[in-house]
Amino acid sequence: MQPLSPSDRALGDLLVARRVLSLPQLDEAVGLAETWHVRLGDAILSRNWADPTVYYQAVAYHYELPFVDLIRFAPDPALLAAAEVETYTRKLTIPWRRRDGQIVIATANPGPEVILFARKRWGSSIAFVVTSKFDIVWAVQTAFADALSHRAVYELAERNPELSAQEVFTPAQVIFGYALLTLLLIGLALAPIATLVALNVVMSLFYLGNFVFKGILVSVGGARSADRDETIAIAARLLSDDELPVFTVLLPMFREPQMLPVLARSLRQLDYPLGKLDIKLVLEADDHETIEVASKLGLEGVFEIIRVPPSHPQTKPKACNFALQFARGEFLVVYDAEDRPEPDQLRKVVAAFRQSSPNTACLQCRLSYFNASENWLTRMFTLDYALWFDQMLPGLERLNIPIPLGGTSNHFKIDVLRELHAWDPFNVTEDADLGVRLTQKGYRVGVVDSTTFEEASCHAGNWIRQRSRWMKGYMQTFLVHTRRPLHLLRTTGPLGFLGFVFFIGGTVLSGLLNPVFWLLYLVWLIAATSGFDPVFPQSLLFLSLFNLLAGNGAFIFLHMLAPIRRGWLNLIPYSLTALGYWVMISIAAYKGLWQLLRNPFYWEKTHHGVSKHLVHELVPVHETSP
Repeated sequence: MQPLSPSDRALGDLLVARRVLSLPQLDEAVGLAETWHVRLGDAILSRNWADPTVYYQAVAYHYELPFVDLIRFAPDPALLAAAEVETYTRKLTIPWRRRDGQIVIATANPGPEVILFARKRWGSSIAFVVTSKFDIVWAVQTAFADALSHRAVYELAERNPELSAQEVFTPAQVIFGYALLTLLLIGLALAPIATLVALNVVMSLFYLGNFVFKGILVSVGGARSADRDETIAIAARLLSDDELPVFTVLLPMFREPQMLPVLARSLRQLDYPLGKLDIKLVLEADDHETIEVASKLGLEGVFEIIRVPPSHPQTKPKACNFALQFARGEFLVVYDAEDRPEPDQLRKVVAAFRQSSPNTACLQCRLSYFNASENWLTRMFTLDYALWFDQMLPGLERLNIPIPLGGTSNHFKIDVLRELHAWDPFNVTEDADLGVRLTQKGYRVGVVDSTTFEEASCHAGNWIRQRSRWMKGYMQTFLVHTRRPLHLLRTTGPLGFLGFVFFIGGTVLSGLLNPVFWLLYLVWLIAATSGFDPVFPQSLLFLSLFNLLAGNGAFIFLHMLAPIRRGWLNLIPYSLTALGYWVMISIAAYKGLWQLLRNPFYWEKTHHGVSKHLVHELVPVHETSP
């Protein structure tokens, strides 16, 4: 426990004297500040006891400095530098005006540390004024909207163009694809039977390799040590509040005002000092309804609104890149609007990072659904996620194969995230791509035994919109990282290369090929009377039947095993209906392929707040008031 500084104690007395706080509130704030090892102001702003403007005006009075509203009196643009944005937002200190030969510095954290920093940065001829941290964030967003937006969109494409999906197909890929198609057409024209047999052999071998590979992943992932998970859980419980670092939480949202109260409640339930959370509501600047609701909710001072300027592509990764430039934490996590992380998740992540190798840059938490029992589709979606996050991803981790991160609950070392230029705004599965890039750069991605519960799409149309976007993004990721196959092989190793091909490429190709194989099966049924027997030599026929029966049976069996770990035995019978779910995956795969060719950067939004398990928790927009 860290005792308060004399300055903070004097500030607390002033706040009580000015009736900004009551004595019980001050006592609680002092206790929180000492326990969390934060400034008194951070503890106060983590509660809704005072209007932030009133609080910062009291701070200015305490330090005998003027208070300035940066929204009304913006900083002099000539004093600002786009390269120092992260410094302004991290230190909550910004040059404001020139006056009487001095540079006037606006700060939300007056004190000796800021004075030393300002003198080192701007010289000794300086003066100070006090402003709120929200005004500084707003001023920076306003002054550098274009520069920050450009950086959010193009930084990766300009610095590492070979790793950006901005170019969908490279000339070499177009030539390669054209050559393959030409060879296929020539083969069909000159030797149609032999060509069809060869094509059938290739697809059958792919299917065989795909389900063998995934069977190995499940076997290896299921053998993950429970002792390590328990060790991390114990270490997380033993962490004292003052040991915990500042954690940035990005919450990208778009036209979801009704989800804000639910989301805020989920974050308040985290077992983490609220004064050490740096929470960013990342909203599109033209999403006026959500911004208005966020402004009226009376959220704690740890919440900040980041307005993302309009630009193309309008994607979640672009919004996260923009907000990253305002992040102040040591670690960063992205949550979606409907996410419900387990309360101890952030503590487990901190403990896991401290027990992991220094090159560990990201930890993926498991995802599942709180509305699994809603209907057939949500049950199948839950089975899908249980197999993916509880079995396959741990298998990838143990085999050191690139992990395609899920779209949420990825916890990053923020310095590494910035080093890699964060997410690719042109890739609609930005986290899957980032997971591969991390591995290629020599960083490790791990899995943590903590679950974030989401809302499963319970309507077929909504589900297909979401899954087709995922399929399109996997196609983009595969195209990007196979542009330099030798580089991918060298940076990930032979096993990592094969794992990438089967896990990323195989996921997409399976969805595209399933209908073809089903059609071939129908052809085989009528082959005896239609003259197609030569297309199915006996050895190939046995391989195809093995894939059909044993392969599909194995996948069904794996889906049966998936929920056992969590004790969801009631879901096991639904694995027998997997064929219907795979039909929907194939529909989504072909829709994703069409979109890749037609509009690769279009972000097809998934609608949240439609589940009957969630509707009763939503607050109508007109009811949200201060």
